[in-house]
Amino acid sequence: MLKEKVVSEPIFPQAKAKKNKKLGDDALYGWLFASPWVIGLLVFFLIPLVSSLYFSLTTYGILQPGEFVGFQNYKDLMSDTVFWKSIYNTVYFVVFFVPLSIFFGVGLAMLLNMKVKGMSVYRTIFFLPTLVPSVAMAVLWMWLLNPGFGLVNGMLDVIGIQGPAWLGSETWSKPSLIMMSLWGIGQSVVIYLAGLNDIPQDYYEAGDIDGANWFDKMRSITLPLLTPVIFFNLVMGIIGAFQQFTLPYTMTGGRGTPADSMKFYVMYLYDNGFKFFKMGYASAMAWILFVIVIALTGIIFYTSKKWVHYQGE
Repeated sequence: MLKEKVVSEPIFPQAKAKKNKKLGDDALYGWLFASPWVIGLLVFFLIPLVSSLYFSLTTYGILQPGEFVGFQNYKDLMSDTVFWKSIYNTVYFVVFFVPLSIFFGVGLAMLLNMKVKGMSVYRTIFFLPTLVPSVAMAVLWMWLLNPGFGLVNGMLDVIGIQGPAWLGSETWSKPSLIMMSLWGIGQSVVIYLAGLNDIPQDYYEAGDIDGANWFDKMRSITLPLLTPVIFFNLVMGIIGAFQQFTLPYTMTGGRGTPADSMKFYVMYLYDNGFKFFKMGYASAMAWILFVIVIALTGIIFYTSKKWVHYQGE
């Protein structure tokens, strides 16, 4: 058989130059359109990030330039009792709130995914707390958990249980905050609902044919195919929980009472930076928090290969 020879047309210098000019113009227009985002990234993220790293090595205060002290701020933090107390409070909140938010979020999403008349109303009711501003939610829960005339202790008295002091108790203050935060998980419930609706019904029909009951289908179909959404909410939940600030700050007036049991990490960081004007000290705290969050996120991403299951894999 005869093979046809493919003759490529020579590229003339003029055509090549014209093509290169067009590619250069396209790149220029692309950078022009992306320039607002790039400028915003540099001005509001990259430059402050690098600046805070330098400030963490100085005694910089808002009212004074400060001087370079190396890692002295980090050394002082290691002997700061309030710093370690704030870490304990924050880790306590993360360890309990994040798993509970996933458990209740998935459970509520599965209930709200049922084919029941008026389900849109129920979904709206569970989502409404997410729309309440954090300060308003703090004021509302301060009234509900008031040990003297609060609705929660009033309901406990009806069944013969003497309610604790809640926010006034060192033992119950953090559990109270966790309960308040769980009240506003409607946003994650919506994400779980989207994940549930994304699961093909063919899997459930195959399970029915095999004689699987509700629990079997939940264990073998729903939860494995929902793990990508759980993975997303886990990462975002940890990042958000480590930055807990508004609720405890509003309820305690920034004091973190009682006995610093509500003094969270970001609250103490804010106090050092904007109350005590120790911006270098606060910058060191910010970088420690950054490293902790990055490390935990990296661990979650590394282990996700073993427990996150994507459709088609």
